[in-house]
Amino acid sequence: MLVWLSIAWVFASAAVAMLPVRRQYFPALVLLIAAPILIFIAGKQFGWVYALLGFVAFVSMFRNPLRYIAARLRGEHPEIPE
Repeated sequence: MLVWLSIAWVFASAAVAMLPVRRQYFPALVLLIAAPILIFIAGKQFGWVYALLGFVAFVSMFRNPLRYIAARLRGEHPEIPE
């Protein structure tokens, strides 16, 4: 089941990436929340090495949204692209 959910997550993220930037926010937020959950479950099933690899891939893929969230938490107001 985890493999099918992960494959669905990959296809969903590819579909969201094709949307205009302004329409990506809500679907990308759902994917941003779902990814650590899938990584945690994968870590429980397959081991911490795979969870670490998944986490590194997650941070690499979502580096800009994570930077934005970190800036907002620091009280800054970063510019959103058009």
